[in-house]
Amino acid sequence: MSSHLTILGIETSCDETAAAVVVRDASGQGTILGDVVLSQLDEHSAYGGVVPEIAARAHVEALDELIGQALARAGKTLDEVDAIAATSGPGLIGGLIVGLMTGKAIARAKGKPLYAVNHLEGHALTARLTDGLSFPYLMLLVSGGHTQLVLVRGVGDYERWGTTIDDALGEAFDKTAKLLGLPYPGGPAVEKAAESGDPDRFSFPRPLVGEKRLDFSFSGLKTAVRQAAQSIEPVSEQDIADICASFQKAVSRTLKDRIGRGLERFRQDFPDVARPALVVAGGVAANKVLRATLQDLCDRNGFGFVAPPLALCTDNAAMIAWAGLERMAAGLSADDLAVAPRARWPLDAEAAAVLGSGKRGAKA
Repeated sequence: MSSHLTILGIETSCDETAAAVVVRDASGQGTILGDVVLSQLDEHSAYGGVVPEIAARAHVEALDELIGQALARAGKTLDEVDAIAATSGPGLIGGLIVGLMTGKAIARAKGKPLYAVNHLEGHALTARLTDGLSFPYLMLLVSGGHTQLVLVRGVGDYERWGTTIDDALGEAFDKTAKLLGLPYPGGPAVEKAAESGDPDRFSFPRPLVGEKRLDFSFSGLKTAVRQAAQSIEPVSEQDIADICASFQKAVSRTLKDRIGRGLERFRQDFPDVARPALVVAGGVAANKVLRATLQDLCDRNGFGFVAPPLALCTDNAAMIAWAGLERMAAGLSADDLAVAPRARWPLDAEAAAVLGSGKRGAKA
């Protein structure tokens, strides 16, 4: 295997179309040569959420051009990349088909190996691209579709310690925003409204706080927000700000308890790790209040706090390319071109299903 590897990454799992070219040198250092992300926010905002059919069509229309832009920024041609990495799941099946089929076509036409990447693995390994983090470490993944606490032992070696038993945190933010008449996406809207609000006006529940299990729950909190809003209708702009601030405070205190217990477990299981670390990834990781809470928690417990740049916390192709490079460097085999996209693909296949298990398997 060459000591200097270059890979093209493709990401189309939800409502961002992205392509990136990333290189890994002989020392394991990664560099993003070209990274392009096209958001579909305008296409979906009128509906208050992502419409799968619209997302898939938008990927079809934009992906080829974005790949060309990423290659141009990197100063590379398809002949000069060593492999193709494309998100294969989890995500919206229409979007996954677009990206994976494009990756397959390029791999077949150019004779390059294909790596079908788990989107969650991309998030899990990003801190090694940005901060050179060593294994093992903890990752908190908080996004619109996932809320998980995962032990990252190595490439392809993950253990889920906690997950949501109902709503993902990003989903709770979006639904709270929609309930209060705030724009989509809900996370930034709630955070902005909370800046002028009183976080102590409403006493919202902190689900599962105090329990030994490391799972999360946000459905009851979302219900409490709705009940609070209904009890004071019609709500004023200040009422909305106070609800958002109180909601955000409840989330912050919940994460502090849940993650704090996770840090304690990590210390017990890995006493020889001199400088343990917590990585936070996913769109909700952009929330400044939650980041500050986690930073303080890590400082108090002797953990490093690693939050990749905001552009690499949300969906992007650089993390997919890097995950492919990590697999190549670890000597893992490329995927057969018959590989199929998977709408559900748990990062830890051994973890017991907690949410959404059915004929198609456990929810990621």
